[in-house]
Amino acid sequence: MRRRQILTAGAVATTLAAAAPSASALAAPKSAGKGSKTPPGNGQAKPPGLAKKDNLVFAAGSTLLIGCAVAGGGHHTSQPYPDPFTADEPYREVLAAEFASLSAENQMKWDHMRPSQDTFNFVDSDAIMEFAEANGQVMRGHTLMWHNQNPAWVMEGDFTPEQLRAILKDHIETVVGRYAGRMQQWDVVNEIFDDNAVLRTEGNIWVRELGPEIIADCFRWAHAADPEAMLYFNDYNVDGINPKSDAYYALIQELLADGVPVHGFSTQGHLSLRYGFPSDLAENLQRFADLGLQTAITELDVRMDVVDGVEPTEAQLAQQAEYYRRVTEAALAVEGFTSLTLWGVLDRYSWVPGTFPGEGAATVLWDDFTRKPAYYAIQDALADASGRAGHPALRR
Repeated sequence: MRRRQILTAGAVATTLAAAAPSASALAAPKSAGKGSKTPPGNGQAKPPGLAKKDNLVFAAGSTLLIGCAVAGGGHHTSQPYPDPFTADEPYREVLAAEFASLSAENQMKWDHMRPSQDTFNFVDSDAIMEFAEANGQVMRGHTLMWHNQNPAWVMEGDFTPEQLRAILKDHIETVVGRYAGRMQQWDVVNEIFDDNAVLRTEGNIWVRELGPEIIADCFRWAHAADPEAMLYFNDYNVDGINPKSDAYYALIQELLADGVPVHGFSTQGHLSLRYGFPSDLAENLQRFADLGLQTAITELDVRMDVVDGVEPTEAQLAQQAEYYRRVTEAALAVEGFTSLTLWGVLDRYSWVPGTFPGEGAATVLWDDFTRKPAYYAIQDALADASGRAGHPALRR
């Protein structure tokens, strides 16, 4: 058996406080947003008890879990700022105050968590889990099997199919087992179909080398490692009823018939004002719910065309808010819908500009932590559903 090294938060000698620069050192320039730089909130004075409830999680009540991805790892490592989660205290305050659920943006992906075959780096994922538990939040795990963000030692390694299968099995058992009983949901298989609704038999090393049956194995291994976690398929461009979401619908029915422990289906929800709104979102999710699955939206953002250094127009902000509102209302309309997760909350930490040139401003807060119309669109929709509309804490 190979000797493995486990890196944990407890093994790191320096503390977060020692490593973190001051909040003032991270303040956004005035051109980055609008309003006060005192997070979180809308800049209006309220009695302390009400101010603590002026957030998304209070507006949601028990209707659904409103969540956010925690920035870090991935593209953030090449950006001109320290790690957001460990270094930006106002950002951490917003994560704690606004959300009931957290997921790791990149910190649980293979290239970050598994730097070598013999090493698991749990430092960042442990820190997020401990933060969530300290703030009464649940966690979504993202992700166990994916064609992207695999480390070079996997992609370039000279492994036999048997060895590669053992590596994947060991990874799932180790990672899921570490957080057993603590992780509410796992994205087990991520983006298994391409944009033509064809199974990624070439672009996905796991499927290419191990065959399509590895999909069911991943779910079985994850379930054995943590029988309490809800196990999901997750993908983009499956918001509405289309060939790609049809492919998932057919595959999941086959897996369920074979007794594979698939518990959920989620659409990521990366939307753009360049394209029309997926008006059949609720109908699409409902058909998966009718199979007995939980459903979720896991990576919601709404990007728009912007020129660097120029703020969006009022019309763009209004349209963005409408998209966020309609997504929230669609989610609330689906029986068995469990969680709505925003893929970031501040534009300066968003993946969008680096991935979609010419687009940005995709999140619900300005970089100075004040709220865009999109924030209030979500908050209002949640409050309407929970019966908290008009509550003094939410008045603005």
